[in-house]
Amino acid sequence: MQALRLVAEHDDFIIVNKPSGLNFHTESGQLGVVELARQQFEQDLWPVHRLDKLTSGLLILAKNKAAAASFQDLFSQGLINKYYLAIASHKPKKKQGLIKGDMLKARNGSWKLGHTLSNPAVTQFFSYSLMPRRRLFLLKPHTGRTHQLRVALKSLGAPILGDSRYGGDAAQRGYLHAFALQFTWQQQLLSYVGLDNLDGEFTEYQIQEKIASLLQPWLQPFPSLGAKS
Repeated sequence: MQALRLVAEHDDFIIVNKPSGLNFHTESGQLGVVELARQQFEQDLWPVHRLDKLTSGLLILAKNKAAAASFQDLFSQGLINKYYLAIASHKPKKKQGLIKGDMLKARNGSWKLGHTLSNPAVTQFFSYSLMPRRRLFLLKPHTGRTHQLRVALKSLGAPILGDSRYGGDAAQRGYLHAFALQFTWQQQLLSYVGLDNLDGEFTEYQIQEKIASLLQPWLQPFPSLGAKS
């Protein structure tokens, strides 16, 4: 059984670091991250959000049904701030800003970003050119749509490295990592940063150096949500 790294533990929840390539739910006899956590930590746990198989990083699991319901309320109200790191090998259409548009179904379970804004997915981002054909992104989604960040970067012309579904160059893994969380729980502001599972190209010196400057991503001057996408 694959061991999960425990990032934090609270009376109401735990936060684990999910490896890239691990399914969220159990499929075809392969244990998913939720069931792995239940077995490893020997307790009932309730998922309150999810990460794609491709994505590594911080995942909250509630310890009781009341906490799970409270987290779902916080997520639905946009009161949990999530921050992601990604690597791409192409230069984006713009270096920072807002990515906004309706998520539309495409072929074979994929999605695309539309030009309409009926119920848009919204993402703020910065990008940093650090190495030849390598650019690091700091992403802050304000909605939680399926494949939102993967589609957002594709819409910029800079699909995530290793994300073959959306046109990313081949790599040993998909380079999307759920990097940090910040939210208020029981009137206390909690902040978590997870650097485990930053393997492969995330460990390149120039990239590591930049990540070290982003360890408090909530302090970054993200573009206004009212800005044009």
